[in-house]
Amino acid sequence: MKDLQRYKEVYLNQFKENTYGRNLLKTEDSFDAPSEECGIFGLYSENDVDTFSLSQFGLFALQHRGQEACGISVMKDGKIFNIKDEGLVLDVFKEIRNPETFMGNSAIGHTRYTTAGDKKKYNFQPFFAKNEYDQIILSIAHNGNLTNAHELKKELEAEGVVFKATSDSEVILRLIQKNLDLGLRGAIKATMEKIEGAYSVVGMTRNKFFAFRDFHGIRPLVLGAIDEKTFVAASESVALDAVGAQYVRDILPGEIVYTNENEPGLQSFLVKEDCEKRICAFEYIYFARPDSILENINVHEIREKSGMKIWEQAPVEADIVIGVPDSGVPAAIGFSIASGIPFRPVLIKNRYIGRSFIVPTQEMRERIVNLKLNPIVSEIKGKRVVIIDDSIVRGTTSKRLVRILKDAGVKEIHFRSVSPPIIAPCYLGIDTPSKDDLISANMNVEELRNYLGVDTLEFLSMDNLKVILGSSNHCFGCFTEEYPVPPGPNPDFKDE
Repeated sequence: MKDLQRYKEVYLNQFKENTYGRNLLKTEDSFDAPSEECGIFGLYSENDVDTFSLSQFGLFALQHRGQEACGISVMKDGKIFNIKDEGLVLDVFKEIRNPETFMGNSAIGHTRYTTAGDKKKYNFQPFFAKNEYDQIILSIAHNGNLTNAHELKKELEAEGVVFKATSDSEVILRLIQKNLDLGLRGAIKATMEKIEGAYSVVGMTRNKFFAFRDFHGIRPLVLGAIDEKTFVAASESVALDAVGAQYVRDILPGEIVYTNENEPGLQSFLVKEDCEKRICAFEYIYFARPDSILENINVHEIREKSGMKIWEQAPVEADIVIGVPDSGVPAAIGFSIASGIPFRPVLIKNRYIGRSFIVPTQEMRERIVNLKLNPIVSEIKGKRVVIIDDSIVRGTTSKRLVRILKDAGVKEIHFRSVSPPIIAPCYLGIDTPSKDDLISANMNVEELRNYLGVDTLEFLSMDNLKVILGSSNHCFGCFTEEYPVPPGPNPDFKDE
């Protein structure tokens, strides 16, 4: 048990010291997990601060939420400066030759993974709007997905609004811009009353900072403070840790926080009272960093409890338990604690394979999984193994992993998924395959067990997931096909 505790500490420190994440290793034909949505970061101070460094630190902590592109906007002396480009945070920031330009009293930033629109540079965030003098007057960064963006875009275009990108996030920008004559708070309120879906947003005008969250709080957004004059809003609490901010609370569903030049600090306004919280359950299962706290719930503890609970649900006799790095590891530790079966970190993950690792043939693509995960054969040969993963999406990676273990001489394989079967796509900010590509939507458990070639297969039940999370106030759409908001007529928003 002492060795297990030590491994837990090493595992968590890995995430505190760097941002090695699941999708840093992603290729088109690799691990078939759901892809991240985006990470957002916002900072406001009544004094000038080193927004260049703080934005870099905050976004670096959120790198796991998106690796396609990133960017920042900074408010300085009544002007907004913006930079965004393809690549990881450290790659983009090192291209900034004049960092003093990006030091002011407010900044917002974004790490991007495509969930709506295409992958062209014009869809990189933060988005900004200019006035007739070619000066940026408004900038936003958005995590989530609007379900009525297509219709709203058509309405705005009919009114003469010109769009520069194909992302639903620009709809939010243009609606706020259109309504600025109502004042900042009024413009955001009018926008929130028009848009539908999932959205957490940070933004700025030339003299104000703001953040707001949808009426169900589907995507996370936390609030922190570095001191009494410096505030931070971010997708996860790890970004607060990265800049030395103390967690204050989660921004509420339907809440706007904003600055007002006539009052110090941040002001708060609820657009709608008594909103029903429905934060995405998959944030806890997979997306968030394990050292994050969302809605006052520790992510690592949830994952560890899921392993304990699936042992209670589906016990099995075995010699060792292993977890698929990274998000399957805490659950494997929990399974080991509950069962007494020794945990062994025998799947070694190569953290240096780039996301764009491309090979021309299917045969070679299938070999990539061996480059990413390789077992310590002496630890598993001839043994009965329980393998814990956070989920099964397409099933292709799970099948290849089973083959690797069998080639290593494993005697029995008992597969445990610590999420319920994923039977439906997400329309609210997660990049999941279509229903046709979701293996649990097309096979029952016994058919899937045969497909994977394992001795037993179990998924965490919905009832047990709710017990672990402590409530039913979550979005479980990918497990139940019941969403907090309807998908809308055009869930995949793209420019025509």
